[in-house]
Amino acid sequence: MLVIVVENAPPRLRGRLAVWLLEIRAGVYIGSYGKKVRHMIWQQVCAYIENGNGVIAWSAPNDAGFEFDTCGANRRVPVDFDDLKLVAFGPESALPSEMDIKPNLIKNAHIR
Repeated sequence: MLVIVVENAPPRLRGRLAVWLLEIRAGVYIGSYGKKVRHMIWQQVCAYIENGNGVIAWSAPNDAGFEFDTCGANRRVPVDFDDLKLVAFGPESALPSEMDIKPNLIKNAHIR
């Protein structure tokens, strides 16, 4: 099993993914491929993601039962702890500038 989720992906990338995988919701793709095809698909996602971001998850014979990887600008980054992959939050500077505006508006809002 293979799952790819993309956000703010350009239409040409979404079209490429739709050739190989089933799009069950906007930006959510599933399929069942081996390691070689999965690697090829993920290389294309990382090459064409532009200002978006993506995550891939697939079945794996480990304690968790799956593996995952990310690409693009996102605060969530995979971190390996003794062969257990967890998610860490990176600094806010890892976010695109449009998203940095919202926290500033909230911080500067006056409470009445």
